[in-house]
Amino acid sequence: MFVKNTANNLWECYMKTRIIVDSTSDLASEIKGQVSVVPLTVSFGEKEYADGVTIDHKTFYEMLIESNVHPTTSQATPDAFVQEYKKVGDEGAVVITVSSKLSGTYQSAVIAANDYNNIYVVDSGSVTIGGGILVERALQLSNEGLSAQEIVSHLEEEKKKIVIVALVDTLEYLKRGGRVSKTVAFAGAVLNIKPVLSVVDGEIEILGKARGSKMGNNLLVQEIEKAGGVDFTKPVLLGYTGLSDDLLLKYIEDSRNIWDKGLKEVRYTTVGSVIGTHAGPGAVAVAFFKN
Repeated sequence: MFVKNTANNLWECYMKTRIIVDSTSDLASEIKGQVSVVPLTVSFGEKEYADGVTIDHKTFYEMLIESNVHPTTSQATPDAFVQEYKKVGDEGAVVITVSSKLSGTYQSAVIAANDYNNIYVVDSGSVTIGGGILVERALQLSNEGLSAQEIVSHLEEEKKKIVIVALVDTLEYLKRGGRVSKTVAFAGAVLNIKPVLSVVDGEIEILGKARGSKMGNNLLVQEIEKAGGVDFTKPVLLGYTGLSDDLLLKYIEDSRNIWDKGLKEVRYTTVGSVIGTHAGPGAVAVAFFKN
């Protein structure tokens, strides 16, 4: 089995239907050049950055770790989508956004599309690499020559089979963002508790809690098995937060029996600043279509 970091790989191919995404979809780098990205905003105090445009992932995590100011995030605006829609030709476009239950970005995309009859907006019902594999699936369908409407029809069904599970290294950043109480975060730090999270019906849920990374990795494996296994005919992508991929590589090694069954290489990428704001560094995640 070959483990592949997608950060420095790029290939391009012709697309008949334009695919537009927001910056919360974390993509394998070989497909980044094939989509148009509408950025969300990340702010450290008064300083605003366009996610993935004026701040890259490495710089974001350096600032997240070093800054005394916890960052905040803002949804993409309708005007930001309009700027991309103006570039769409007769072939039309499919727009894929973060779950509408997690951000108003989906609604912004819909509002911006009101004046266009060939732009279709899909609520991914997921986030980060979960959205990333849906985007990749859209590209596959586009490259097969399907129309925008046909692509949307497939995505609306196939997105129901996306599973994303993540192991968060610390509760500290969830506490800073108001997602858990100070008491829970303190207890988690003392007991070395690492929550396993998923996106269920478009919302983030805690599936379990583990003491230590090894037990956490075991929980991730168990959640994959509970889902009924991985459909290896469709995209699979792993992700990590922070400046190092060491924890992710350890997880891949611990779960090698899963990936050896159907993958020639395990692709992974960094998780962007919007989700990184809440997850903090040291999280690992896997996204796939279940059988």
